[in-house]
Amino acid sequence: MNILQLNVRETVIVAILVLYLGKYLTEKIKFLRDFNIPDAVSGGVLASLFFGLCFAVFQHQIEFDLNVRDGLLIVFFTTIGLSAKLKTLVKGGKSLLILLVMAISYLIVQNITGVAIAALTGLKLPIGLLAGSISLSGGHGTVIAWSPLFKDSYGIANATEIGIASATFGLVFGGIVGGPIAKFLINKNQLQTNNPNQDLSIGIKNDQKNVIIDYNTMLNSILVINLAIGLGLEINAIATAIGLKLPLFVGCLLAGIILTNTVPLVFKGFTWPSDTPSLALISDVSVGLFLAMSLMSLQLWTLVDLAGPIALLLFVQLFIITVYTVFLVFPVMGKSYDAAVISAGYSGLALGATPTAMANMTAVTEHFGASPQAFIIVPLVGAFFMDIANALVIPNFLNFL
Repeated sequence: MNILQLNVRETVIVAILVLYLGKYLTEKIKFLRDFNIPDAVSGGVLASLFFGLCFAVFQHQIEFDLNVRDGLLIVFFTTIGLSAKLKTLVKGGKSLLILLVMAISYLIVQNITGVAIAALTGLKLPIGLLAGSISLSGGHGTVIAWSPLFKDSYGIANATEIGIASATFGLVFGGIVGGPIAKFLINKNQLQTNNPNQDLSIGIKNDQKNVIIDYNTMLNSILVINLAIGLGLEINAIATAIGLKLPLFVGCLLAGIILTNTVPLVFKGFTWPSDTPSLALISDVSVGLFLAMSLMSLQLWTLVDLAGPIALLLFVQLFIITVYTVFLVFPVMGKSYDAAVISAGYSGLALGATPTAMANMTAVTEHFGASPQAFIIVPLVGAFFMDIANALVIPNFLNFL
């Protein structure tokens, strides 16, 4: 096998081309446009299929340097924190708790589904957890953390491969299913945004005119983002010192929230970048490149090794999350426009990852209008609470197997 390793610069170039490809596909294919499939998803999936074809036919594997991807994730969540006004947080407090309960409950549903299908198809029961909340709600990182236990204690030699393949499945389909769910809910219930004139948290509305992005506002946004990241690093260091292990981007998200609700009150002469097109544009570019890199670097040939029962298990999981989101999450969240956007995000969160959820919501809001509440609630549930809850749910399921 020939391995072509791309450096950071080359990886960024490919990611940008993938985004251009996604935008071109969205313009040309009505389905992608109508169902709000994120550009990074359509372009990224096609790119990963191309690289998979290169592997299958020519035995050429392309490896990307993804170090810059982690930096983009930090920038992205920092901008989300900087957009979080206290009044929105207070207003969304009840909704945050409701979605958190729904998300934790679904971790249990996801694992029951996985174990039940594993039992029906003759698989080892722990495989149901690997293709359950470990890989889908947890993602690739959770798979890597838990798979040694499944190898050593449960005799599943290919636990890592099963988990990674399942997480890859979730990442791809999590980015595909969110837009159609939101479109269905919005059209069926004739919903409209409550903030028709408000700028988006991420990106710029498709039909928005006279957008002002100039040198000063962009420079100001970059300055504030870097200040917030510095504070986020300190928050993360403090959390680590007291024994609380958090992903780095969570500290930066919290730092953004703290700064955006304090500095403008103290320094009233300083222009704060919240709710500006410049900050929204940086958010959009960061999450787009992050997701493009994540998808284009997927080794889709690992999915080929999935046995029929595991493939069936994953498609059942896809069906269950769709039903759960449409018939439970959306009604419980209030059947509003915000609830529809949250539903798009939550379906991506429960199958893939928080950035997938944010890309789903971005695509929906760029088409239908702003939903500031959704962009606070979903990342807090996904980036902060989900991993903690999953870490408690998984051992309890293992105890029953």
